[in-house]
Amino acid sequence: MIYLVTGGSGFIGSHLVEQLLKEGHSVINIDNFDDFYNYQIKIKNTLESIEKPSDFEFHDKETDIEHLISISKSSNYTLYYQDIKDKEGLERIFREHSIDLVIHLAALAGVRPSIERPLEYEEVNIRGTMNLWELCKDFKIKKFICASSSSVYGNNKKTPFEETDNVDNPISPYAATKKCGEVLGHVYHQLYQIDMIQLRFFTVYGPRQRPDLAIHKFARLIAENKEIPFYGDGSTARDYTYIDDIIDGIMKSVVYLENNSKVYEIINLGESEVINLSEMLSALEKNMDKKATIKKLPIQPGDVQKTCADIAKARTLLGYHPDTSFQNGIKKFVEWFLRK
Repeated sequence: MIYLVTGGSGFIGSHLVEQLLKEGHSVINIDNFDDFYNYQIKIKNTLESIEKPSDFEFHDKETDIEHLISISKSSNYTLYYQDIKDKEGLERIFREHSIDLVIHLAALAGVRPSIERPLEYEEVNIRGTMNLWELCKDFKIKKFICASSSSVYGNNKKTPFEETDNVDNPISPYAATKKCGEVLGHVYHQLYQIDMIQLRFFTVYGPRQRPDLAIHKFARLIAENKEIPFYGDGSTARDYTYIDDIIDGIMKSVVYLENNSKVYEIINLGESEVINLSEMLSALEKNMDKKATIKKLPIQPGDVQKTCADIAKARTLLGYHPDTSFQNGIKKFVEWFLRK
């Protein structure tokens, strides 16, 4: 099978590419190496995902990515330095390959930055995604998996969050773009018979996690003896989901789509284990054997109070059974963080 993965050099994407290659599939990775965080991190992710030596000599971004593309090319892996906003560039890739299934992970991420740059989030997360659906329509590609987010639930009063809950009240532009992606996805399913699964990810963490996300950011600040910005009273809580369980959920979604037709499903992928901010910090301190210095700050606009996934649908439909406890996941993350 030939899979197109957008954002395949990112945190989740690089793990997914690694798993697809291990299972003998061919992968086309589209990534724009956005400056949201250091492009060198994505190069390292890419090298790890394709099991290439990590002794990469860095020079400048354009040269480095060009070199990465040349050394990563193989019979079953192709990397494209490509922005999903550029429909013509995407079309050249679609023409060159016979794609069986698209797994769309690329996005402008982050709740707080989306409040500062809402128009950019609309352009990437909505228009960029529509470019992919338009090309799937034109090239008769009928299988599509899309990354949505737990942020669509906003400050939902009922927990755990179920896929049937009303999600008409997002509290950030990022969440609104993800909700829009789900709605527009249904349009393309209905009009063009594209079988589709929208996966609502719940706070994914683990090795290669983006450096701006709380667990990675806190670990770095603890290691550097710097103050941690601690928003609120520590009671905000997240359903943290370990990367291996997310990849298992995506792979099971692939199998489901390949074996079924007339599919449009929205599915939570979480752990159903809710950990508050204070507990998360304590777990990091314990595993790093080091005390954090915290700077208490007011709660941030756009931040939800609590997330908690009802994963009954994922269990029933996909056979999804997450098995990494938060304590074990944090231990694995810290081990990776201290040796990277």
